[in-house]
Amino acid sequence: MQSAYVEQLIRETEGASALAEAYEASTVFIGGGTPSILPTCQIPRILGKIREIFPLRKDAEITIEANPGTMDAEKLHAWREAGVNRLSIGLQSADNRELRLLGRIHTWEEFLDNFRLAREAGFRNINVDLMSALPEQTCGGWINTLEKVLELHPEHISAYSLIIEEGTPFYSRYEEHPELLPAEDADRRMYEDTRRILHEHGYERYEISNYARPGYECRHNLGYWSRTEYKGFGLGAASLLGRVRTANQSDLKEYLAGNYAGEREELSEQAVREEYFFLGLRKMEGVDPEPYRAHYRELLDRLQEQHLIEEKNGRICLTNRGIDVSNYVLAQFLDD
Repeated sequence: MQSAYVEQLIRETEGASALAEAYEASTVFIGGGTPSILPTCQIPRILGKIREIFPLRKDAEITIEANPGTMDAEKLHAWREAGVNRLSIGLQSADNRELRLLGRIHTWEEFLDNFRLAREAGFRNINVDLMSALPEQTCGGWINTLEKVLELHPEHISAYSLIIEEGTPFYSRYEEHPELLPAEDADRRMYEDTRRILHEHGYERYEISNYARPGYECRHNLGYWSRTEYKGFGLGAASLLGRVRTANQSDLKEYLAGNYAGEREELSEQAVREEYFFLGLRKMEGVDPEPYRAHYRELLDRLQEQHLIEEKNGRICLTNRGIDVSNYVLAQFLDD
């Protein structure tokens, strides 16, 4: 099945050759699942096809997502030789008990081994994904995870709070046992500890949940938050070209049959305005309000009066208080 999927992915990429005349790719992100489980030869094949079809900038950021336990020295060296220069590892927690409760199949020890192998393979830009407010997690346990990861000196850390969505096994389990999840004040403290500890170790927050050493911000994700155009390939992959958002077929059988097309939406002027602020204000540098200041003048004034946003050097950004209630602030731009 993996081989058939990669073959179809390559065929889909070949079918987009007309785009190459208008675009030069500055980033490539291989993710949206666990691409690291693919056989060693497949990632170089995929990147080879992308290079064959699209012009890539010489300094292109090329990232692959990977789970601990799915990498080995052979794969890591093959990825580096193929041009992958950024690795994003989904650790989530340094506590094996928390990992089991989260349903992860890897261990902290496997992560350590994979991180070491990645450094030996030449990776000098590694992100570690972490998750707080896990079932039965304590504030001390979260600090322990942060400190263990910081001892490895990764270039980038993504730190998210667990969100339990309705319809998931987690929701069914914890709806009847909310006491197993950290209380709101503990969740809040973990959030504050994250910002404080990472800042003390030289990591600057450049987006609500993302921290990096200077110069190691994820260029690909910054493109999403800045509404830079992008083209996605693969099952369920999303794209934004001009004012058109599309999402590929999410049914595997249909995709393997060559039926790639899924949802398509032509964005209205209002939708573009909403996305401009809803996505852009996630960045600590904020956005230039001038393109839409006239439309949002009253809202911007109100949010400034509430000390939720501020204007610095001609840009609007969230205040510390605004970051704390960012979901509320960002939602204001969707209610217009």
